[in-house]
Amino acid sequence: MTRNLVQVLKEECVACGCCAKVCPRSAISIPKGVYAVIDTALCVGCGMCAKACPADVIDLIPREVEA
Repeated sequence: MTRNLVQVLKEECVACGCCAKVCPRSAISIPKGVYAVIDTALCVGCGMCAKACPADVIDLIPREVEA
C-alpha cells in the first residue's frame, strides 16, 4: 500500500494558509506565521494541500506502508 508523505519547502513557503484551509484532517498549522508545518500523525497524504498551494512549495513523496 502506498501513502504520500507531505513535505513543505520551508524556505519558500509564504505562510498564506491556503493549505491549512483545505486540509480535511486539520493536519497543517502555521506557527508564528512563518511556514506551514505538517502533523504527520494526522496527515493522510491526500494531496489537497499541494493542489491548493499558490507558491507550489508542497511536495508529495510516495512511500510504502504496511497494510
